[in-house]
Amino acid sequence: MLPRTEPADDPTGDRPTPDGPSPDGREADGPTGERPAPARAASREDEPDDERPAAPPVEHDSTWFTALVRAHQRDLHRYLVRRAPGEADDLTADVLTIAWRRRDDVPDGAELPWLYRTAGFVLANHRRKGRPIPVERVPEEIDDDDPALRAVHDERVREALGALSPRDRQIVLLNAWEGLTGQALAEVLGIGRGGADAALSRARARLAAAWGESA
Repeated sequence: MLPRTEPADDPTGDRPTPDGPSPDGREADGPTGERPAPARAASREDEPDDERPAAPPVEHDSTWFTALVRAHQRDLHRYLVRRAPGEADDLTADVLTIAWRRRDDVPDGAELPWLYRTAGFVLANHRRKGRPIPVERVPEEIDDDDPALRAVHDERVREALGALSPRDRQIVLLNAWEGLTGQALAEVLGIGRGGADAALSRARARLAAAWGESA
């Protein structure tokens, strides 16, 4: 009788390996004795930010403009009443007319700062020319003579504000009257967020110094 021999290992055969399939078709335990966790289905949260579909742009149509007027007309009118009380109604209408004609330029999410900045141009042009601004265009620079100073009735406050530069006074009043800070203030001033924060800090410090000198 021939001696019985064990079959040689066949690397290409069906003998299961630690990580290969078991004879019953199930995954064998891994080296640690634990079965591998089932694969998790990919979700939208796993998608990189740059591959997620962007929100569709807002159409600046008549519906959009009606919503803008309802949301911001009161704040815009208040802004102008403080600076040109006798002409605030007409100037508000001018600013809103510009907003409609230049509606593609109005940034989504920053509509009110854009209106304030445009109102500054309208005021400057109106005072400089003594007549309503042509709605087809706005001036490139704001007049440094801020008429808001005339609306302050407390003499000491007037003196402290009057001691500031026109730019510092504009920043202080935008913050104190309109409550603008951060990115909203930056939008009105036409500068970056960091520059707006620094400018507001400097303007407040100079106002505090001027207030102390007027005591």
